[in-house]
Amino acid sequence: MSFLICVGALAFLMLVAYRGFSVILFAPIAAMGAVLLTDPSAVPPIFTGLFMDKMVGFVKLYFPVFLLGAVFGKVIELSGFSKSIVSAVIKLVGRERAVTSIVLVCLLLTYGGVSLFVVVFAVYPFAAEMFRQSDIPKRLIPGVIALGAFTVTMDALPGTPQIQNIIPTTFFKTDAYAAPWLGLIGSVFILALGLLYLEWRVRSAIARGEGYGSGHSNEPEPVASEVLPNPILALSPLVAVGVLNKLFTMAIPGIYGTTSEVALTPGAKPLVTQVSSVAGIWAVEGALLCGILMVLAFAWKPVSQRFADGTKAAIGGSLLAAMNTASEYGFGAVIAALPGFLIIRDALTAIPNPLVNEAVTVTALAGITGSASGGMSIALAAMADQFIAAANAAGIPMEVLHRVASMASGGMDTLPHNGAVITLLGVTGLTHRQSYGDIFAVTCIKTLAVFFVIAVYYLTGIV
Repeated sequence: MSFLICVGALAFLMLVAYRGFSVILFAPIAAMGAVLLTDPSAVPPIFTGLFMDKMVGFVKLYFPVFLLGAVFGKVIELSGFSKSIVSAVIKLVGRERAVTSIVLVCLLLTYGGVSLFVVVFAVYPFAAEMFRQSDIPKRLIPGVIALGAFTVTMDALPGTPQIQNIIPTTFFKTDAYAAPWLGLIGSVFILALGLLYLEWRVRSAIARGEGYGSGHSNEPEPVASEVLPNPILALSPLVAVGVLNKLFTMAIPGIYGTTSEVALTPGAKPLVTQVSSVAGIWAVEGALLCGILMVLAFAWKPVSQRFADGTKAAIGGSLLAAMNTASEYGFGAVIAALPGFLIIRDALTAIPNPLVNEAVTVTALAGITGSASGGMSIALAAMADQFIAAANAAGIPMEVLHRVASMASGGMDTLPHNGAVITLLGVTGLTHRQSYGDIFAVTCIKTLAVFFVIAVYYLTGIV
């Protein structure tokens, strides 16, 4: 019965998310419902002392990353830099290579720190125009954008500032550049198989005589001709975020040491911070802040005219994204405290290999919650100590644990109820029936890549 209570709570949360209800509202309902069925008297203390404590703790650590990432993406959009980058890449690669062009644009924007949600809105008009001119079925656009925005630059490439690559730093005391060679190898694997699959899908559709189609909903206006910023200038803030992230990652431990003690008033109790737990977060925050300032310096006039309204939307989006994930984090902490979770944990422990154990656990919970960051947060909050102990016993570096957890979070997370998938389909005006099959194929390739990386590590020892 305790096991069924856990599974029922997870299934309920997955169902309401799939139906489009707010996770912020229903995560505590699902969690407290499970507690009610276990011990009714424990509901108030568990809600206040565990659910809210973990939820607020997540916001404390990660909300600045969500916020700065959203604002950075918005000023990149307002400045015209995103249009300039898209236009330059299309000219460089060629309009006849529509799939490769769109994937490359998504990679550049997301690796530079632009939120994947912002990338969907920025890239879709160009993707629709290219597919229309090349007479490629519109239903293939979501799969192409998913490969570019939801895969390697989200959690595989070393140094990516996306939140899925930052969360493991606080558990494993690593940085965003953990296991760089494994990340690069996994990225090549995903992109090679993904592009081969999508190009095959395009050729098959053309061979059947299927074109772009007509009568589509949410068709974008044709991309207007306008004077765009120099693409090198447009790329410079994105490059700066990546470079500064690395520099700050190296500099912060040297400046602050492993522990920081600060007292602004003489004789006051010092504020003690374990720098090793937050150095990766500080580095990303500092890099994103510098990126925002660079965009403002380079494009003050166009950005300042719409900065107030634009940043309101960005801040609202970052609040929603952070609170969604934080609610799932609090939900996971409650589920992990239930007796039934011991059965799940023991079943997963039966997987003898620590890296496979971690990968299966993280990707399963990411799939159940429909969130890469939420599923990974749940898994690491509940089982990070177990993963670390098993890795230490097997002589596995923490950097490898970081990269496997990060990549696994972006595996089965894109099931039909995933928020990013729903957003992508909504923006493109397509349905799950029309386009989800290609997104799922990319999801399977991404999941397979995690186990390919694990195999590479055991065969070569490369990190």
